[in-house]
Amino acid sequence: MAKGIGVVVIGRNEGQRLERCLRSLLQGAEKVLYVDSGSTDGSPHLARSLGMEVLALDMGTPFTAARARNEGFAALQRLLPSMHLVQFVDGDCEVDAGWLATGQAFLHQHPEVAVVCGRRRERFPQRSVYNLLCDLEWDTPIGEAKACGGDALMRVDAFAAVGGFRPELIAGEEPELCVRLRAKGWKVWRLDAEMTLHDAAMTRFSQWWWRSLRAGHAYAEGAYLHGHTPERHWLRESRRAWLWGLGIPVVIVLACLLVGGWGLLLLLVYPLQAVRLACRGGKSVRENWLQAVFLVLGKFPEMLGQLKFLRHRIAAGKSALIEYK
Repeated sequence: MAKGIGVVVIGRNEGQRLERCLRSLLQGAEKVLYVDSGSTDGSPHLARSLGMEVLALDMGTPFTAARARNEGFAALQRLLPSMHLVQFVDGDCEVDAGWLATGQAFLHQHPEVAVVCGRRRERFPQRSVYNLLCDLEWDTPIGEAKACGGDALMRVDAFAAVGGFRPELIAGEEPELCVRLRAKGWKVWRLDAEMTLHDAAMTRFSQWWWRSLRAGHAYAEGAYLHGHTPERHWLRESRRAWLWGLGIPVVIVLACLLVGGWGLLLLLVYPLQAVRLACRGGKSVRENWLQAVFLVLGKFPEMLGQLKFLRHRIAAGKSALIEYK
């Protein structure tokens, strides 16, 4: 068991997935704290039965994963004042037995790195197209990175120095944190090492749609916060959503008004874009085509997510959580 490493697990009604997650952390960390956000399936009892500390969030305050992680971090720091590294992990993920030692060794050897993460893989990619898409999404380049995901090992002093996650963000809080860390001179690194097995449990098109809409909202809010130079955070992703999800459809409608049905030929730009993306892919033929088609299709819910963020900004309101499961 490594001294000075704490783990913050967040979840709600994760059932068997949470049990797998917590059991995978019985060894390797000095202390594990589970943050529960209103579970009704006995998750807090399960965590306590495994010897974990439990923090039940006040659900009278709007929930976000960022808020849960921040409150978990603060509670864990009180319980373990000697903590110098903190692993954040979602309750639907199982942590690889060797990950904490691997991440700790890397951070010890690289004092300029504040955040290290490894390979997150989907547990059941064969069960649905949507699970497979998640698995492909997790397969990001190794080496120095701009951002991490929800599972990452971080230096406590670096995390605390920038104020942790923005608690009001309903999505995209991890890349936003990394923007602020990198602005302070820290680096983010991804290792070619197994880190977590994730269970998306996505079996319906509607789940994929809402997840993509949430991504669009995150792109819009990220660009609003850090879209200026030199970072230009998620500015490109936001512009693509507007172009493919709204700009081109508007042009097609205008073309139809001017030249009639011939304007519908412009719809060919979408399959042509899918062909272009598929030809650039580095996976199997099936995976390249699936990813390409859904990348193109995903621009429509991403555009709606952009609109959702814009509407709340204009109305000075607060965005509600966007959940897909």
